[in-house]
Amino acid sequence: MRPGMDRALARTWVLTLLMILALMINVTYVQAFQAQDLRDSALNPRRLTDRFTVDRGPIVADGERLAWSEPVDGGEKYQRHYRDGPAFAPVTGYFSVFSETGLEAAANHVLDGGDPRLATTNIVDKLVGDPVPGGTVEATVDADAQRVAYRALQESGARRAAAVALDAETGAILVMASTPSYDPGAVSTLDREEARQAFERLDDRPLKPLLNKATEEVYPPGSSFKTVVAAAKLEAGADTGTQVRAGSSYRPPQGGRPIGNSHGGTCSEARVPLIEAYAESCNTTFAHMGAEGLGHDAVAEEADEFGFGERIPIEDRMTAAASVFPDTDSPALTALASIGQGSTVATPLQMAMVVGGVLNDGEVMKPHLIAELRAADGTTVGRASPERFARPLTSGEAADLRAMMEAVVERGTGRSLRGTSVLGGKTGTADVAGRPYNDRWFIGYGPREDPRYAVAVMTEAPGAGIESGPIAAEIIDALAA
Repeated sequence: MRPGMDRALARTWVLTLLMILALMINVTYVQAFQAQDLRDSALNPRRLTDRFTVDRGPIVADGERLAWSEPVDGGEKYQRHYRDGPAFAPVTGYFSVFSETGLEAAANHVLDGGDPRLATTNIVDKLVGDPVPGGTVEATVDADAQRVAYRALQESGARRAAAVALDAETGAILVMASTPSYDPGAVSTLDREEARQAFERLDDRPLKPLLNKATEEVYPPGSSFKTVVAAAKLEAGADTGTQVRAGSSYRPPQGGRPIGNSHGGTCSEARVPLIEAYAESCNTTFAHMGAEGLGHDAVAEEADEFGFGERIPIEDRMTAAASVFPDTDSPALTALASIGQGSTVATPLQMAMVVGGVLNDGEVMKPHLIAELRAADGTTVGRASPERFARPLTSGEAADLRAMMEAVVERGTGRSLRGTSVLGGKTGTADVAGRPYNDRWFIGYGPREDPRYAVAVMTEAPGAGIESGPIAAEIIDALAA
């Protein structure tokens, strides 16, 4: 061959080898590192078909398996199982042929082995294309306290109810209970038609048991919202002894019906110390603060600082509904909203975060539900790190609010809890228009020695907010045991 032809052939061979090498690198990259994205793509028709061929790892709490998989059909598929499913449904969620929720969604790829962090402990399996074993998700919940909360909510006779307990220092969700609930196993069946029918039955129920009442539904918080208004008053320069307007009735400017108190006593006096107005839950005091004393914008700003107005992130693909203090220029509507009625709504998680900020020297921690992630060999690949969500209070303001919440239990509307594990709290009774029941709230903290648990309980039934207080005490007892 002529020298020129030799050089041309050499270049062709080099180019061919480079193309082959590039193809091999691309195939290896796709198989090893893009496989999960391709499986998750909505354009992949096998995305849902193949989901039960994976041996998903367990969701655990306190050493107990809350969710796990077992082989069926000769080991070709795996069925998901749940322990005490209705009690833990708000935590685990479900894993069905159609979708997933809760921790099943938030940690989906740790559980199915697709998370890139697991590849470092199973690199050979990843490179040769073998499935990486699913990892373990350790939840933050206290298993015994979760069961106590669920049982107490059921026994309350409420049509809807929810409870949340947080570690105020870290934001860890220790209890997240909801009724009515459902069994995740019923919708996590491999049989597509059976799963569809189970979902239809649950969707047809008027109280929507698939919805987590602790995070996905909002309710008027009643007088428990006065904690936010009191925080705004403290930020404006008041202290627990500041004299504030009370009285038996208050009519906001620009019309509106007069707002009264649920009882007389201290609230009937013309002026009272702030701590007593809070302890006795004087509607006239806090309605006046919202409409005139502080004004709408001051209360709205304080609510925003606690997290109102935005969805609360918990984990990936897991958020709480936004709590709302209404945007209005009507003093009458602001007055009503400032006592937790009208258009003010909140999730139990949000109100537990309010308590958490009071208890944690003014710092609200980001709520989280995952304590640790582990590979199949036990190696830790992820661990929760406490993270600040907001700081709506100074340490001094938080101390004043703790004194006010303790006055509620010592001599105020929560005095029937005196002597229990509840150290401080706030009652709330929200009327539901045209209904024979109320949204009964109790928010508080304990135990009395070294208090660290922030609790919010909402039960929907006839009666007053204090009737949710004993449930909060039971939850704190269980956490402190």
